[in-house]
Amino acid sequence: MIGETKSLPSAREVLAPDGSEVRILLARSGGSMAHFRLPQGQVSQAVRHRSVEEIWYVLSGSGEMWQSDGAASATFPLRPGVCLTIPACVAFQFRTLGPEALTAVAITMPPWPGDAEAEPVAGPWEPRHGSLNKAGP
Repeated sequence: MIGETKSLPSAREVLAPDGSEVRILLARSGGSMAHFRLPQGQVSQAVRHRSVEEIWYVLSGSGEMWQSDGAASATFPLRPGVCLTIPACVAFQFRTLGPEALTAVAITMPPWPGDAEAEPVAGPWEPRHGSLNKAGP
C-alpha cells in the first residue's frame, strides 16, 4: 500500500473539546494529524488528555499555552515556528494574543480515540470561544 495525500479542508470539520476549530488531516496506526485554529481574542477551555500525547507546530498568529502536571506549571509563548509537546495527562489551555487567529498543526499519538479522551479542568484563564460539542480531532 502506498501513501496518502489530503489537502487542508477549507472549513472546520469539528470543534475540539477545548473549543478550537479542527480540520482533520491524515492518520496512521501510530498517530494522526490535524490543523487547529483558535480565532483572534479567544481562549480555549482547559483540558487534560487521558492517554494521547501531542506535538504542535505553530503556523500563524500569536498566543500562549499554559501546561500543568499538578506539581509544576509553565506558560509557553506561541508564535510561528514554535514547536512544543503536550504529554499525556498534562492539563493545558491556550489563548490568542494579537490581531489574528492562532493556527497550528498537531500530531496526536496514538490517533485521537474519541469523545471521552479530553476531560475539562480548571485553567488560569476564563474560556472565551464558540459553543462546544463533543467531537474530537
